[in-house]
Amino acid sequence: MQLFLISGLSGSGKSVALKVLEDSGYYCVDNLPADLLAALVEHLQRAGYSNIAVSIDVRSANSVQRLPPLLQQIKQQGVDVHVLFLDAQSDTLVKRFSETRRLHPLSNGVRTLPECVSYERELLTEISDIGHHIDTTELNANALRAWIKQFIKLDRARLTLLFQSFGYKHGIPLDADLVFDVRCLPNPHYNPMLQPLTGRDAAVIEFLENTPSALDMFGDIRDFVERWLPSFVADNRSYLTVAIGCTGGQHRSVYLAEKLARYFENQQQVLVRHRELA
Repeated sequence: MQLFLISGLSGSGKSVALKVLEDSGYYCVDNLPADLLAALVEHLQRAGYSNIAVSIDVRSANSVQRLPPLLQQIKQQGVDVHVLFLDAQSDTLVKRFSETRRLHPLSNGVRTLPECVSYERELLTEISDIGHHIDTTELNANALRAWIKQFIKLDRARLTLLFQSFGYKHGIPLDADLVFDVRCLPNPHYNPMLQPLTGRDAAVIEFLENTPSALDMFGDIRDFVERWLPSFVADNRSYLTVAIGCTGGQHRSVYLAEKLARYFENQQQVLVRHRELA
């Protein structure tokens, strides 16, 4: 049996993720109390289900904090368990709740909305570190659906190396393991011919390929990742997210993320994502 556990902050897109899994043929259960997870898995195994997806979050109250040992117990029974944790910056979550006029699950008439988000983040601290982390701050629903579909297709037995470009003016991704700042490189944005393009376009690639410092930056990041990647593999990591940031996330970071992905794709299972282009 394969079990996908969806968790994360309220308003981060968990319902979108669960719907993608349902559309992909998974038997889905939303808002399951954490203490019932083992019993549900056992029941569905007997019923012949092979792919299930369950959403568990702070709506399960204090039992959500017992998830890590529960998941270990289920893994020891031979179930292929994968955790997807969705997150977003606190001010974005507050804005989403304010726009929809929904009550936060931890609202009790005393806590403010920002306090609810902060308390929820505290309750989910241990869970956020045990799975694949996706920061949905700058993602629309369609982009998130595409990323979830990529995630489903991955070979879980191998480490996934994810190169993600981003723009510093929109904040550092919450899901980044390694962050490299490439704002020191010459910026194609100031060339009127290159400004409307991205780091995927031939003219921008040619500009940066002819920039010695850009090639040096690529070599330094490549060498760092290549040197330390075996240590992450030995640590039984399933995912390693390498974030490359420039000012707007359109040119330099996109170019380097694509170039690094091409270099490592013959060595590892590689994904490339461009947050600001999504």
